[in-house]
This record gives sequence, structure tokens and C-alpha cells, in this order.
Amino acid sequence: MAKQKTKFVCQDCGYESTKWMGKCPGCHNWNTLVEEMQAAPAAKRRGFVTSDGPRNVKPQPITKIERHEEARSSTHINELNRVLGGGIVPGSLVLVGGDPGIGKSTLLLQVSAMLSTNKKRVLYISGEESVRQTKLRADRLGIEEDELFVLAETDVAIIERVIDEVEPALVIIDSIQTVHLEDVTSAPGSVSQVRECTSAFMRVAKTKGIAIFLVGHVTKQGAIAGPRILEHMVDTVLYFEGDQHHTYRILRAVKNRFGSTNEIGIFEMKEGGLAEVLNPSEIFLEERSAGAAGSAVVASMEGTRTVLVEIQSLISPTSFGNPRRMATGIDHNRISLIMAVLEKRVGLMLQNQDAYIKVAGGVRLDEPSIDLSIAVAIASSFRDVPTEAGDVIIGEVGLTGEVRRVSRIEQRVMEAAKLGFTRVVVPSKCLDGWKAPSNIKVVGVSTVSEALEVTLGGKKSGTPSFEL
Repeated sequence: MAKQKTKFVCQDCGYESTKWMGKCPGCHNWNTLVEEMQAAPAAKRRGFVTSDGPRNVKPQPITKIERHEEARSSTHINELNRVLGGGIVPGSLVLVGGDPGIGKSTLLLQVSAMLSTNKKRVLYISGEESVRQTKLRADRLGIEEDELFVLAETDVAIIERVIDEVEPALVIIDSIQTVHLEDVTSAPGSVSQVRECTSAFMRVAKTKGIAIFLVGHVTKQGAIAGPRILEHMVDTVLYFEGDQHHTYRILRAVKNRFGSTNEIGIFEMKEGGLAEVLNPSEIFLEERSAGAAGSAVVASMEGTRTVLVEIQSLISPTSFGNPRRMATGIDHNRISLIMAVLEKRVGLMLQNQDAYIKVAGGVRLDEPSIDLSIAVAIASSFRDVPTEAGDVIIGEVGLTGEVRRVSRIEQRVMEAAKLGFTRVVVPSKCLDGWKAPSNIKVVGVSTVSEALEVTLGGKKSGTPSFEL
């Protein structure tokens, strides 16, 4: 009997080695290589083949290929439709990730019920719960649909056979780390199993035109567990963000072959499941304190949606040798950059000050247009001078202290006017080519110093000040 060969596979990046190593050469993480059996030869030949061998396909000129719009199925949940790009595309493979208890299974069960109500057959496959446990959750959500089928199974071969029998329009796999293929000798959840199982479901989705949702576990760092190739194989990657101890959840698209990326959907966790939040700006600003120093409002673009959020800053003298810089919802390096600009170009003495910056509401902001509002919030807290309650501050800050142009300024100003704000501070380069609404004043600024003069100038306090 031939000796069975083994290999060592990194559980984070999929790097393979013939011997064990403490540090993975691929991702440089420690203690991630696990011994696995070599895959059987039959498992390596899995692919889009027929009984007569590989299909006889020929390339064709791109000009000869017929173009047609993908027919989407509405989930009847507007926030989810927005994130998906308009609805579910038949034959698509969608990966949904998020922390435990964040609401992934709840949302997908609600989607299943919505589609079942509209006479579309749905197959919900759970590898972590029994059918009775799934039934209990469905009862809590008030779901009773004859077209919603539930199966507790982890064998991919059996799942494929059930899909052929049921012929659903949507299949949900909860979760991809629990299912396995008999041909692959490694344990469920390993790199080999996750890769081969995802490949099998991708083959089912593309050949049968069935939309498949995969639930993925996440690591301590918040990334989906398993190799990065998992995200490359699927058509859409959705991340559930938010704290499970708070009611609001953010569903963000980080990859979408059928729509725009970085779209977000806002949900509120209630007793009857997840309810969509149609106007998130009012939610993020409803608890804003009037007249508090260190607060500034910015209009941020999340995909095609404008969201107004509050940026809070607390600047206090340090008690340590090195001042602390802490940020929540914003990149830590961006805070250091903006504070350096305020020190060098404006004259704020922040070298002996601790800085704590937070985006209220739990949302995470990454776009450059939030730079100016961060700078104003820091200066407001340092001087202990509040900003005007009706101000919205938009702009990117350069290293020389200039305020740079941002995109979609008209859409941002319209959203601010709709919510009752009276003034918007924008880069002066953005004033041309459009007309502002009559109920809001638009002020253009060219430098950070000018922006601070407009928003905070002329107001006195007992704390150390700066000269403009």
C-alpha cells in the first residue's frame, strides 16, 4: 500500500509547504500551518466537465457576444437591494461575513421568507443548527411559508443532490466553514475544504442559474476566515458591521460584480428581526449635543448614498511622556496626519495633548472629504469653543494646509439642506458649475486656517488659543 502524502497548509492565506514552519512565508503569521492529507487525484480534476470529458468550447470575438441585462429578483428589503445593486442576480454567488450574533442568519432567513411569499422556492441549509432550531428562529420572526425548505446537512454531495430535487431559486449555506467534501481528506473549515466546497457551489450556481448565499465566519481581525481566494471566487462580498450590544447594523458591499462597491445598508435589530433604516442621517444625528465643543458634522458618501454623521473630538493635556492618539471609526494614521498639519500650518500646540477621535453611531468613514471636519473638531475641542449647530463641514486637507476638491458636492449639500442645516463649508474649487438650494448658505474655503476662521473665529475661551 502506497504511503499517503501530507502537506502543511497555512489556514490564513493558503500557502503550502512540504514541512512545518512556525512563521508562514506568505502572510508572515505565526502558528498557522496545519498538516493536511494530499488531495486525491479525482479531487484535482473537479471542474466544468461533461461525461464525455471537457466541453468543446471555442473563443469568440467580444463584438459577437450578445449583451442582455441580468434579470434580478427583488428581496423586498430596500436596504439589501441597494447593497446588492438592485436585487439578487440568478446564478450569482454571494458571501456574507460578520461577527457571531451580528444578525447574518436572521437577515438571510428574512430574505428567504420574503422570496417564499412571492412564490419563489428557497432552500435554507444549516450546518450548525438542527431543523428544529431553525424553526424556533423562524417562529420568533413570524415566518411560516410552504415554499421555504430547511435542511440540516454538511455533505456537499448530498446538498447537490437535494438542490437537483428541490430546484430552488435561492440556496443559503450557513456556513461555508461547516460543509465538507468526501474527496478532500482535511477537516471541515480548513483551507482545502473551504476552497473546494466554494468551487463546488460556484459550479452549481453557474450551471443551474441558482443564486447561492454563503455565510462565512470571521477572524479576530474581522476578516472572513479561510484563504483570500474565497473572496476572489465569489461574485459579491458583504460584511455585517456593528456592535451586537447596540441595535444598529451596517451591511457593506466590499466587492460586487453586479453593482457598485462600498454601498451600505442600515438595519435596526428589533424583537421581530432586522428592520431597515430608510434615513440613517437622522439616526446618527438624533443624540447630538447642541453647543458642545469638539463636535463637527460631515456629509460623507457611502457608495451612492449621502450620510451625515457627527465627528467628535476630545483634546486634553497628556499625563504621559508621549501623548496618546486614539480613533474609533477613522484610520489612526489619518488623525496623526491632520494633527501634524494643524501644528505646522495653523500653529496649534498639540504635542503635549492627548487626542481621542470618534465617529458617532458606529459607522466607519474612509473617504478623504472628512479631513476638514476632523480638523475643525480637533480645534474646537482644543479651544473649548463649540461649532455652530447648523454647520456641515466638507473637504480634503493637504499637507500644505490647503483644502482640496471633493466629488458629488451638490448631492452632499442637498442632503444637508433636507435635514435642516443652514450652512455648509466646502472647498472653494467646488463652488463652480452648480446652484445651491435657497434654504442653505454655502461658504467656500481654500485653507485650513480659513476654515477655522469661518467656523470658530471670533469666539473666545479660557484655554490656550492659536493665531490665525
